[in-house]
Amino acid sequence: MMCTRTLRRTAAAAVLLVLVAAACSEDKSVSGNGDGGGSKLSGSISVDGSSTVAALTSAAAELFQQDNPDVQITVGTSGTGGGFKKFCAGETDMADASRPIKDDDEGEAPACEANGIEYEEIEVANDGIALVTNKENTWAECLTVEQLNKIWAPDSTVSNWNQVDPSFPDQKLTLFGAGTSSGTFDFFTDQINGEEGASRSDYNATEDDNVTVQGVEGDKGALGYFGLSYYEKNQDKLNVVEVDDGEGCVKPSTDTVQDGSYAPLSRPLFIYPSSALVVRPEGVGFVTFYIENSDEIAKKSLFVPLTAEQRQTSLDEVRALAGAGTTSST
Repeated sequence: MMCTRTLRRTAAAAVLLVLVAAACSEDKSVSGNGDGGGSKLSGSISVDGSSTVAALTSAAAELFQQDNPDVQITVGTSGTGGGFKKFCAGETDMADASRPIKDDDEGEAPACEANGIEYEEIEVANDGIALVTNKENTWAECLTVEQLNKIWAPDSTVSNWNQVDPSFPDQKLTLFGAGTSSGTFDFFTDQINGEEGASRSDYNATEDDNVTVQGVEGDKGALGYFGLSYYEKNQDKLNVVEVDDGEGCVKPSTDTVQDGSYAPLSRPLFIYPSSALVVRPEGVGFVTFYIENSDEIAKKSLFVPLTAEQRQTSLDEVRALAGAGTTSST
């Protein structure tokens, strides 16, 4: 695992007490499919953060609202960093994140703590970063991590494909990628350049992955990166590049992301609900639904589902904590 599950105990106790109460009520319960069991939920939930995870959360919201149409769920896409900034300021109920919350002295976790925002980190799916090229690109079928570093390093002056590899054609290289407040940017730069945020700046940076799709589609020499789901949605328009980290060329896919062979560009995806959200009936209903239906939600959004082991671990933790919460409340 990239990180251990961060659990704010106060928030967890609140969540679990509500879960236990819900499970024991015949006409106020929130079932695994989001049905209110005779009492429909209502209210509003605000979410902001990763544009990648937004696809998952939007799918979860759509499915949840089929049984709970009076719950209004808004999903913003200001990037993982932007989402945490709003979340830790108390402006949203939940953050979508394509990386763990930063816990250094100047990071996001201290900001949440300073403002009294308690939360729980929940892994909801797996993802890979896909490198994409124009459909007319017939040469860059596989790139090594070393070549990617040569292209994307902060001091890189590479501007032509033949500078990446002498066998590549004399073709101008145009770059597209995630904006600097995106968790995708943090993860990609860390894995390829060895440090979060270390990247050349003369590329087309955007928080909107559709901009990268359009840019790469319209430029023969373009290279871009974003979450695997965006490639899968646009594979009729783009080529995907295999990556060689020293063990041979590997194409990103469900299997290679889950088993970790698509290295080093595989990652987990998270949601961060606040304790203030999960003590509300509509909040605990939505978060519970999201976890219990993570496989369906991931597949609907073209993401890689949690492995059976990952999902079982999460469920076991919830059950264990629920027991602890029941004991402590008696």
